[in-house]
Amino acid sequence: MDSKALPRLGRLRVQAVLYGNEPESILRTVEHLDRAAELAIQAGAFGQVVLAYGDSSPSDELRQVVEAAKQKAQILADIEYIHFGANMGSAGGHNALMDVGQTDFTILMNPDIMFAPDALIELARPFHDPAVGMTEPKQLPFEHPKEYDAGTGETPWASGACTLVSRRLLSELEGYDASTFFLYCDDVDLSWRARLKGYKLIYCPHAAVFHDKRMQFGGERSVGWAEKFYSAEAGLLMAYKYCRDDRVKQISNFFAQSGDEVWLDALASFEKRRDEGRLPQRLDPDNKVAFFRDGLYARHRFV
Repeated sequence: MDSKALPRLGRLRVQAVLYGNEPESILRTVEHLDRAAELAIQAGAFGQVVLAYGDSSPSDELRQVVEAAKQKAQILADIEYIHFGANMGSAGGHNALMDVGQTDFTILMNPDIMFAPDALIELARPFHDPAVGMTEPKQLPFEHPKEYDAGTGETPWASGACTLVSRRLLSELEGYDASTFFLYCDDVDLSWRARLKGYKLIYCPHAAVFHDKRMQFGGERSVGWAEKFYSAEAGLLMAYKYCRDDRVKQISNFFAQSGDEVWLDALASFEKRRDEGRLPQRLDPDNKVAFFRDGLYARHRFV
């Protein structure tokens, strides 16, 4: 690895929000990150790597798991644990962790991510360009199908499953819009707001992470209540926030006529927000960055 080709990004904070996670998953994540941190520090991409967990679980039972993982880590400068005492959701939990730690760069990720040994190095590489605000790795075993420019790596939005973000950009954006998004679409919104400020988002196919997603025997991906409800509600909120009243009407009508209890609940939640004046401030009236088509927020390369 040619260290001269790498920017020196300083201190890195990797953070994840927990909620009743399996202890083995946490231990695997720490083990893989520790190795990736070792190589990234040796290469000069980062000077220090810290891992921070915020726990939205009802109890702090995972504290002992994190402490055990901390004892095994050899390279990570610290592994922090904060029990929130409430379920803050993904966006709220990440914002709370951002308020605690101050570093030059931050990785926002799911707690079931495992880094390939050179993943941090490859994620750092595009930051030679000061216009780059986020970099995103390739997820395995299921690569995200959204499009990216094969020459530049530019992509319409960066997945919150794992994204490296400059602290400068996070400060400018004031983190996630946690008052609007509890789960799902917080990453799309963060990405679009970054692009509205002129930042580039870069997909890095040479930076690989394992995202522990499972499929059913028939090849279908299992979708639980939380994902179905919050992604449906977020779809309405995104359409409203990004000035697509036609999409709000279209989605609302579809949910209203669906007979699906979860979608009807999501519609009712959106309408309650509207009636109470709690909808978000609207952005991008000229649709410079927003993309809505068939429930997607970017064109896809494959199904």
